[in-house]
Amino acid sequence: MAELIPLLKEPPPRKRGSRKLIFILLLLFLILLSILFFNSTISKVSVVTVEGGQFTKEEDIRNAASVRPGDAFFGTIAGTVEKRIAALGSVKQATVEKTFPGKVKIIVEEYPAVAFEMDDAGLLSAILASGAIIEADTGSAVVDKPVLSGWRKDDPVKKKLCLALAEIPPEDLSHLSEISPSPTDAYPDRIRIYTRSGFEVITAASLLKDKMTTLNSVVEERAPGRMTLLLADTYSPFQSETEEGEDKKTEN
Repeated sequence: MAELIPLLKEPPPRKRGSRKLIFILLLLFLILLSILFFNSTISKVSVVTVEGGQFTKEEDIRNAASVRPGDAFFGTIAGTVEKRIAALGSVKQATVEKTFPGKVKIIVEEYPAVAFEMDDAGLLSAILASGAIIEADTGSAVVDKPVLSGWRKDDPVKKKLCLALAEIPPEDLSHLSEISPSPTDAYPDRIRIYTRSGFEVITAASLLKDKMTTLNSVVEERAPGRMTLLLADTYSPFQSETEEGEDKKTEN
C-alpha cells in the first residue's frame, strides 16, 4: 500500500519593511557621523607652513593663499591656493601639500634675482627675472648680481634687461658690477656696464645674451679697457695718465 507524502510548506516571504528600516537607520547613522566629523577639530586645518620664500615676505604669501587654521581641511583646494600664490609677481610656482589631519604645507619657488637696486635712501631692492622689485634684507643679502643705477621706475627697457639677465648663467652674471641706461636714437635699449674687473662695456639689452661670450673672452685675455658690443665689436685699453701726457706731447 502506497504511503502519502505530506506536502512541504513554503517558507514565508521575508518582510521588506525590515530591510528598509535597517537601510534608513544606517543612512541616518552615516549622516550623523559626517556631521560630527565635519564639526570636529580633526576636519579643520590645524597648521599652515611656508617654505622656499627668500625675497617674498611670508606674510604676503599667507595672505595670498588665504588659508588659515580653522578652515575646512577638505574644502581647501590645492590648485586654487596655488593659483592665488602664483599671482604674486615674485612667485614663479607654488605647490600646496595637504597631509591629514590638518596639515597644509606651501612650497614657493620664486623667480631668480638677476640684479639689485639701491634708492636714494640706501634701501636695497632685489630685481627678479619677472621684473618684480622686492625689498631685500640689507643685513643678509649677498650682492652677487649687478646693481642697476640711474633707471626710471617705469622704464620699459628695465624689464627687457631683467629678462635678458635671467638667461645669463649666474657665474657670468656675478662678473657684472653696475648697469645703467645709455639710450641713443639707433639703440633705445643701449646700456652701459661696468665689470668687477674694471671694464666699461657699451651694448644693448636686446644683444646682451648673445654678446656675453665676446665680453667674457675679452675680459679674460685683455687688460681693462672700453668695449663696444653692438653691430660691430670694438675694444680699446684704458690709457694711463702718463701715456695720455706723452700722446699730447707727441701731438704738439
